Amino acid sequence: MKGKALARLVTIVSLVALAGILTWLTLGAQEVQCEVCMEFSGRRNCATAAAASKEQAVHSGRTTACGLIAAGVRDSFACDQAPPASVACR
Repeated sequence: MKGKALARLVTIVSLVALAGILTWLTLGAQEVQCEVCMEFSGRRNCATAAAASKEQAVHSGRTTACGLIAAGVRDSFACDQAPPASVACR
């Protein structure tokens, strides 16, 4: 009985530690947060993204914002290549 209880405790502690490490690594990598607004085909959408660098955050925000205003692969590619209407990072 003691062996099973100890094994459960070790498993629970290990899972909590793993979850903590993954959370810390994920949040630690996201140092820059940007709101990117895109205009495409007469439509406008803004998205917020976080990443390790401004360039990565802007790229991710641009892709996310284009996802709702571009229709199809060609439009998505064209929108993603267009310059953002606005970018605000912190």
